[in-house]
Amino acid sequence: MSHVVDSGRAFYWGTSEWSAEQIRQAYDFARSEGLVPPTMEQPQYHMFHRERVEREYARLYADIGLGTTIWSPLASGLLTGKYNDGVPEGTRLSLPDYEWLRRQVLSEEGTRRIEKVKRLAPLAQELGGTLAQLAIAWCLTNPNVSTVITGASRAGQVSENMKALEVAERLTPEVMNRIEGVLENRPQPEQDWRNP
Repeated sequence: MSHVVDSGRAFYWGTSEWSAEQIRQAYDFARSEGLVPPTMEQPQYHMFHRERVEREYARLYADIGLGTTIWSPLASGLLTGKYNDGVPEGTRLSLPDYEWLRRQVLSEEGTRRIEKVKRLAPLAQELGGTLAQLAIAWCLTNPNVSTVITGASRAGQVSENMKALEVAERLTPEVMNRIEGVLENRPQPEQDWRNP
């Protein structure tokens, strides 16, 4: 990867779904050998999957300047609200190859998450946006998120997703506290090894 960057074929390189320890080892090795280290990680991150981005990587943001390009900000569509009343025909969960995802969404944990999505809907409406826009905007408010990968199966979804930027501007600390009150899943800060 260092050769790819040095030869001008890429500006930087990164990892995807690596642990903090793996990233740190790769970074330290590259530095010790005079190579280009990884500067970006592509983790899954959304309102229901927070631990890695918010807790595990916490030291890497300041220590090595790690950036993140997050994927699945809508939790495979769960945060759009489209599964609030079951599985609509023509959605990913209705396809045979996605039975694993269907089981996950319709599990006991999935049902609890759907109830939280339902509780977020009025807040999204109050902010003048959709659930999807709220979910993407929420990701954008994390200062350690460099960029968000959004998926779209129709051109209109791209335009709708971009309106999340407007919703993000309305996410005041008070609104963020209301969201946390619904989610109830903020990761606990990592124990500081210097002060056990």
